[in-house]
Amino acid sequence: MKPILVRALILLVGGAVAPCLATGAEPAPAGTLRIICFGAHPDDCELQAGGVAARWAAKGHKVKLVSTTNGDIGHWREAGGPLALRRKAEVEAAAKVLGTTAEVLDIHDGELLPTLENRRTIVRLIREWQADIVMGPRPNDYHPDHRYTSILVQDAAFMVTVPFFCPDVPALKTNPVFLFYPDRFQKPAPFQPDILVSIDEVLEQKLQALGLLVSQFHEGGALGSPELMPSDPEGQKRRHAQVREQLARRNRALADRFRGKLAEWYPAGQAAAIQHVEAFEICEYGRQPDKAELKRLFPFFEPER
Repeated sequence: MKPILVRALILLVGGAVAPCLATGAEPAPAGTLRIICFGAHPDDCELQAGGVAARWAAKGHKVKLVSTTNGDIGHWREAGGPLALRRKAEVEAAAKVLGTTAEVLDIHDGELLPTLENRRTIVRLIREWQADIVMGPRPNDYHPDHRYTSILVQDAAFMVTVPFFCPDVPALKTNPVFLFYPDRFQKPAPFQPDILVSIDEVLEQKLQALGLLVSQFHEGGALGSPELMPSDPEGQKRRHAQVREQLARRNRALADRFRGKLAEWYPAGQAAAIQHVEAFEICEYGRQPDKAELKRLFPFFEPER
């Protein structure tokens, strides 16, 4: 019996599976990398990987940024459907700047759980995108949505290759490389970067994209206040400059924090001059790349001589 008929029988006997999502991968030229990044809220992916996303996109690779919740309580003044729509529009605008694709799942902010239904959703998204790289947060984090996004992505790391799990979407033949974003949490283990990428050349592009996420950065998100929103033009200008500096400082701090590690990826003189980086750690699940494969997946480094 043909595999597709076997899968159909399993669906009939075992119960219906949610329909395939309509946002699958569009055809791309051979050699094009496909990257999917998961964040808990509509700003997490952009903040953690907006620089490398822009660099991949500039080379013609395909990058999708997925928010696993709709962010509908992530503001001090507004909430619910209007906020969810506002934040979706923000990340869609940022995606145009970065050259990426954005998707926001319709799950309430603060209510994400590692359920079987959500695991199936993540598996389908990875398969449909035909991902070479999958990114997400580490599981030790202060926010439950961050933690459970990490768990869901890790739970998908093997299942994306299992044919009879979500058989309505073909399983991947090759397991992607799964990577973690950086954080400052120390227990049970601190973040250890396996690759660092300079984003100096796309910093302005990333800051422009992040600047469009007004509800989170200029207005302060869930913990903001009216005091963050000056009404006069000069005050607004100062606030804009303050936000840009705060955002740029995050990636400067990463470069300084892992300055010694940069020498493993860039010539010494170049490594010393890099000001802003994004950093990623290889998850123990999924394909385990060596340095040569990492350089193929992150095609931003000069060939070694």
